Amino acid sequence: MSQHDLIVIGAGPGGYVAAIRAAQLGLNVACIEKEGALGGTCLRVGCIPSKALLESSELYQLASAHLGEYGIKVNGVECDLPGMMQRKDKIVSVLCKGIEGLFRKNKITRYFGHGRIIAQGRVLVEGSPSQEITAKNILIATGSRSAPLPGVEVDGDLIGTSTEALQYPEVPGHLVVIGAGVIGLELGCVWARLGSKVTVLEFLPRILPGMDQEIATEAQKIFSKQGLDFRLGMRVTGARVQNGRCLVESDGQPPIDCDRVLLAVGRIPNTDDLGLEPLNVARNQRGFIVVDRKFQTSIPGLYAIGDAIPGPMLAHKAEEEGLACAECLVGKYGHVNYDAIPGVVYTDPEIASVGKTEEQLQDLGIKYRKGVFPFLANGRAKAIGQTEGRVKMLAHAETDRVLGIHIIGPRAGDLIAEAAMAIEFGASSEDIARTSHAHPTLAEVIKEAAFAVDGRAIHM
Repeated sequence: MSQHDLIVIGAGPGGYVAAIRAAQLGLNVACIEKEGALGGTCLRVGCIPSKALLESSELYQLASAHLGEYGIKVNGVECDLPGMMQRKDKIVSVLCKGIEGLFRKNKITRYFGHGRIIAQGRVLVEGSPSQEITAKNILIATGSRSAPLPGVEVDGDLIGTSTEALQYPEVPGHLVVIGAGVIGLELGCVWARLGSKVTVLEFLPRILPGMDQEIATEAQKIFSKQGLDFRLGMRVTGARVQNGRCLVESDGQPPIDCDRVLLAVGRIPNTDDLGLEPLNVARNQRGFIVVDRKFQTSIPGLYAIGDAIPGPMLAHKAEEEGLACAECLVGKYGHVNYDAIPGVVYTDPEIASVGKTEEQLQDLGIKYRKGVFPFLANGRAKAIGQTEGRVKMLAHAETDRVLGIHIIGPRAGDLIAEAAMAIEFGASSEDIARTSHAHPTLAEVIKEAAFAVDGRAIHM
């Protein structure tokens, strides 16, 4: 029986980062992964492959429809879908091998199989062969999976989840996306750019639930102009394959006939089949494991992070929790500031957010001031031909401390880093306004939004 200081169940962003940090801190670490490669959903069938396809589809759309606006004439542009898929798969393979190298460097023992906790400090690795390993501490980092929807018959082919939508063998003539959240919009945009008719069905009366309403409303207008057909307030009651076609049914509306269906109504934690029930590990009504500030569960020596616990289901949130948990295990101060966790939607334009939304501040009764500045008035945005969108900054009415920054526009996913840093360090809008930003850059829009909080934007 192998003995370790820490056993990590799951080798996704949270798990492998926690394993590496714990090994750096001197612990003997083992990591169990049931899939054939390290990296988890994010790397293998999530964040990375979807961004690879987003980049390919954006460049294809730019070359086929918009390069003329830049004074570049192009003829005969074709979509090489197999080539796009090959590029995506190569990126994933290289990154997976990179994590393997990091495990070797940090002397982390790998086990491939399904990890099941059979007692405090004991885990059975169900594989070929199965074996039992022990450790003083166990960390659950098992991630999440696509949530089902009653009546939607997922067949892993014509009706599938994001996993299938990352590897369609051909561009669908008509793709129906159920769910107008981050995953649905990103993959919907991929296939729309490549030529699909995309219809997005959403139960709520808005897209991007949880994000700032003003930004979400602007996003819907932009995506509609790009060709996405939004049907909001629709309750999907069923989807099935009939005679090689997909039929999507909803309350009060005629059925929709389409080529493929992407189910993207959220994700649920992988917290079942881990052996938690016999140990009476506390979980909430949605299946998330309940933890304290040091990520310990109701059982001493058993910890959990990432999508397995409440909070935003984001890879970088899991990474931060993995780092903090590993440091807590050796007596250091591990902490995650959840107000400074950014969220990004990699559509075109990108959408990024950190901190409180305007609706949240209103619900909490917090008085605030707002500064908004459009990319249309930014020189760099003009130069690159991407002027849609804005930056919205929310600051406390009395202290001027930045409470939230929301961006829709070019490179929003990169620009949000400055916003997250500002919230992490408790900056005021005046701090940002008085910080020199290089010219001409897109980041100047953040500076101008900070000036706008006090009603003194320079270029508007």
